[in-house]
Parts: sequence; C-alpha cells; structure tokens
Amino acid sequence: MEKIISSFIILIISLIVFSLFLISSIQSPTTVEIVRTQKVILTNYSFPTVYLKIPAVDSEGKGVVTKLKVEAKPGEGRTLVNIDQLLFWIDTQHSIRLAKKVAENVTGIDLSNVDLFYAIETNASVIEGPSAGAAITVATIALIENKSINESVMITGTINSDGSIGPVGEVATKAKAAKDVGATLFLVPLGQAVQTYYEPKQVCQKFGFITYCTIEYKPKKVSIGEEAGIEVKEVSNIREALNYFFS
Repeated sequence: MEKIISSFIILIISLIVFSLFLISSIQSPTTVEIVRTQKVILTNYSFPTVYLKIPAVDSEGKGVVTKLKVEAKPGEGRTLVNIDQLLFWIDTQHSIRLAKKVAENVTGIDLSNVDLFYAIETNASVIEGPSAGAAITVATIALIENKSINESVMITGTINSDGSIGPVGEVATKAKAAKDVGATLFLVPLGQAVQTYYEPKQVCQKFGFITYCTIEYKPKKVSIGEEAGIEVKEVSNIREALNYFFS
C-alpha cells in the first residue's frame, strides 16, 4: 500500500514539474530578426526615364532589337505594362514582376509607394518570353538608383528570384542582332558563351551494286563571340551584370 501511495505522489510531482516547464517555455519571448529596407523618399525626388535595348528573335526566327522603356511615379506599388506586338506576353509580364522584386532585394529599396511603368517598343512580332528578365532587372535598378546605363552593353538571360541569371535560347542570333545596332559587349548566362552545334554529314557505303547512305551528326563547338563578331562575357547573377552596365 505504501509503495502505491509513494508512486502516486511521485507521479503527481512529475506532472506538476512538467506543467511548469511548459508554461515557462510558452511565456518565454521568441527572438525574430526583422530586416528593414530603405524607404524611397519621394519628396523632391524625380525618377528618370530609362531606356535599354534588348535583343530578341522575331516570329520568323530573325534577330531583332527591342527598346525597353521604364518610368516611375509616386503611387501604390503597382506594375503597369505595355507590350504591344509581343508574343508570349504572359511570360514577359511574369519576368517584369520578378525583375521588380529582385531589384528591391539588390538595392534594399522598398517600392511599395512607387508605380512602375514598362513599355517594350518594337516594329516586329517578337518572341520574347522570359529571356528579357535580366535586362528588365538592370533597367529597373538603373531607374530607382538613378544611374546611367552603358549603351554599348547588351544582355540576354532569364532572371531568377535569387538574382541568378538563367539560360536562354538563340544566343548567337541575339548576339548578331546586338552587334548590328552597335553594341560592343554582349553578356550571356553562365555556360552559354560557347554553343555546341550538330553538323549533318552524309556517310555512304557500298554493298555490292548498292550504295547505302546515312546522315550522321557531328558535334561542333562554336564561340558566340567569334561567330557574331562581338565580345561576349558570361555572368552568373545580376550583380555581376551591373558591373558592366554601370561602369
């Protein structure tokens, strides 16, 4: 009987101690690190209008150059887009919104009280999609930091949420288009300064009176810079790209 009573008392004491531990854990404050971003002060502040040339490919597969125009006004953090004659415009709209977010992270500037206006001007039906993301990010940062863009530099590449620049297609075609409008430096995503092409080669063999031919494809590495006649540099993220545009 005494053993049962002792065990019961120990159980009660254990429950009381455990309850006190839980209460103290719940009441103890949790430390949360708050990262504050710089607020844009609009008083006596005038945003410039930024223009940036972007290489693209038209509906016929030809390299063209479009003109991006970015403006800003005091507002409510809206993103307004005018992208006439642009195919895959939904992907481009997504790239614009992502570019704005990356620009905020890179600069530390909160754009919640600024409306941004993006317009892509072109005379052709352009197949764009996400490949203008890096260029749009550069233009947005130039706008909110009031920096001049080096017009001899052009870029192609997607933009990711962490600021890294992703691969795109038709790099050689875009590089030639950039060269044609006077650019001297073309920035491309990491690993895309050299392209691998597969050249078809006919191989024939004779079997008695019959000649049998097949097409074999041989890999050939080509430097984009040498093919397009323009200096090409690889960049892995938007900060690397800014060093060339703002130098």
